Amino acid sequence: MISLGKITELAHHTVCSIIGEGDRVVDATAGNGHDTIFLAEAVGPSGQVYAFEIQKDALLKTAERLKQKNLDKRVTMIHSGHERLFNYISYPVSIIMYNLGYLPGGDRQITTKYDTTLESLKQALTLLKVGGIITIVFYPGHEQGADEKKHLLSFCRNLNASEYAVLHKVLLNQGNNPPELMVVQKKLFCSDLSG
Repeated sequence: MISLGKITELAHHTVCSIIGEGDRVVDATAGNGHDTIFLAEAVGPSGQVYAFEIQKDALLKTAERLKQKNLDKRVTMIHSGHERLFNYISYPVSIIMYNLGYLPGGDRQITTKYDTTLESLKQALTLLKVGGIITIVFYPGHEQGADEKKHLLSFCRNLNASEYAVLHKVLLNQGNNPPELMVVQKKLFCSDLSG
C-alpha cells in the first residue's frame, strides 16, 4: 500500500507500471541514493541507471549503498549537474526522476536552481522514449524551491498537449508548503524521432 502523504513514494509508484527489466533510466538528482536504489532494483541486472549528483560526498555515499546491495554494476555514477544529460546519454530512456531542493542532512545553501533544472528538463524531454515518464518532486517550502516550482510549472503547462501529458499532484490539506509531484509522459502516439 502506498502512502499518499509521501510524495517521493508516490513518484516511485507512478513509474512502476512503466519501468521494466533491461530499461535505461536516469536519476537526475542522486542525493542520498533512494531513487537510485529504487531504479537499480527495478531495471534488473540487464538494465542501466545513470545517476547525476554535483556533491561528491553524496555520490560516494550513494555508491557505497549500491555496493552493499549488490546493485553497483547497474549504475553509472556521474559527478556532474543534471543540465549536462546530453554529455553522458545519447539514446532514449524510459524514466527520468528529479527530486529537487537541497540534500537532506547536507548544506542547505547547495540547492537545485530553476535555470539548470529547466535546461535539464528540456534535454530530458528529448531523451525520453515514447510512453516514458519524467517525475519531478518540488519543495516549495524554501525560496529556491518556490522559484523552481513557478518556472517549471509554467514551462510544462505550455508543452504541446498532442505530444505530452502533464499531471500535477498537490497535497491540498497539508500546511507549510508540502512537497508536490509533477509527472510528464511522452504520449504513445507521438512520433519518436530518437528511436
